[in-house]
Amino acid sequence: MKLLQQRMALGRWWLLVVLVLGPVQPWAVSEEAAEQRQYQDTKTRQRQAVGQACANQLEPLQTALQGDSAPSRAQLAKLIEQVGKLLDRPCSSSYEKSQIYNLLGYSHYSLEQYPRAIDNYLKMLAEPEVDDRQKVATRYTVAQLYFIQEDYGRAARQLETWLTEAPEPGSDGRMLLAQAYYYLKRQDESLRLVNQIVAEALSSGKIPKESWWSLQRVLFYERGEYQKVIAVLKRLVTHYPNSRYWQQLGGIFGQLERSGDQLAVMDLLHLQRQLKDQRQLLSLAYLYLGAEVPFRAARIIDEGMSSGVIEPTAKNLETLGGAWQLARETDKALPVLQRAANLSDSGAIASRLASAYLDANDNSAAVREARNALRKGDLSRPALTRLTLGAALVNLNCYREAEPVFEAAAADQNVRKTARQWLQYVRSEAARREKLMEMDADIAGCQSI
Repeated sequence: MKLLQQRMALGRWWLLVVLVLGPVQPWAVSEEAAEQRQYQDTKTRQRQAVGQACANQLEPLQTALQGDSAPSRAQLAKLIEQVGKLLDRPCSSSYEKSQIYNLLGYSHYSLEQYPRAIDNYLKMLAEPEVDDRQKVATRYTVAQLYFIQEDYGRAARQLETWLTEAPEPGSDGRMLLAQAYYYLKRQDESLRLVNQIVAEALSSGKIPKESWWSLQRVLFYERGEYQKVIAVLKRLVTHYPNSRYWQQLGGIFGQLERSGDQLAVMDLLHLQRQLKDQRQLLSLAYLYLGAEVPFRAARIIDEGMSSGVIEPTAKNLETLGGAWQLARETDKALPVLQRAANLSDSGAIASRLASAYLDANDNSAAVREARNALRKGDLSRPALTRLTLGAALVNLNCYREAEPVFEAAAADQNVRKTARQWLQYVRSEAARREKLMEMDADIAGCQSI
């Protein structure tokens, strides 16, 4: 009977050992769980024992934590109070205290009392008889808790110590240190670690984690190593397909002025219906305009306006009308540019509209809009608007009216040659027609404007 009682007591104690030596990380990952198995073959000093008196006091507390449901906050608070009373007696040895501190740290963590959890875990680490394997795991936990508090300096120091203590430091722990270095603006050290971890994974035939490549991409970008950024992004879109990586790839192509590659990436996103906001769709349209494919640009903007994604502002309507105009879809360009001109106080859109009317051979409308543009002002090249106005007047046989228009245009040295040629022509033609009219020739005069 006595032997049976001893075995039963021993069994209950091992349940408690599982509790205090089990995973205590705030978040569990399969790789870290696998790495814990490496300690099974590691030689450590003989495990210290918890005395019977201490075990008897801890057993009911362990039972409370092992219930079918997680303990409530009130239960955890009560457990902390009860456990804290055991530090002097009966749990007085260094090893027993380490287990008490571990239990307190875990309980405070469960209550999201992170500073107090850290304090107890650090007290546990300071005990001279703490179990070596538990010490390594707990130091990693402390680093994670410092991360939660955004105390990256202390997190880095804990991880640096962890690297010296762990028999085989895992990739996730080293990546955590790389992240801490990044937040501490120690980019060179961060990149060295990341490159090492990624290279190890690739050399062993494994696919690096998405977060590893993501940090590596950021570090390369901040160093201005854009070709390496592109290489990382290509791996990300291959192994972790996500529209944001395609967008980043398109963005970096744009920075490098590789507009053809940027257009290909953006068009792929558009085909996949991943361009969902106005800025993205307009960017793609401008890329098509730059590639001299105005019809495609116009279709994208037109569809965006029809779906309500692109706002029909004066500027957006001007871009759409201009794209239709470049695509020689004048019938589509005119109503759009007219809407844009009605919404704008600037003469720039009216000037473009005048040019479109001239192309459509609606000369009266061209004259009206050109004069409207000159009256509104805000023209970067008013001389070009005057050339449009003058050409429309000539088409209406209004040569004398066109003469001062071309004279004003000739003041701009960029169009002076063209304006003077027009001026010479209208003066000559006006004089010729006036002589014919004096001879009662039946010729059309200036149309009503």
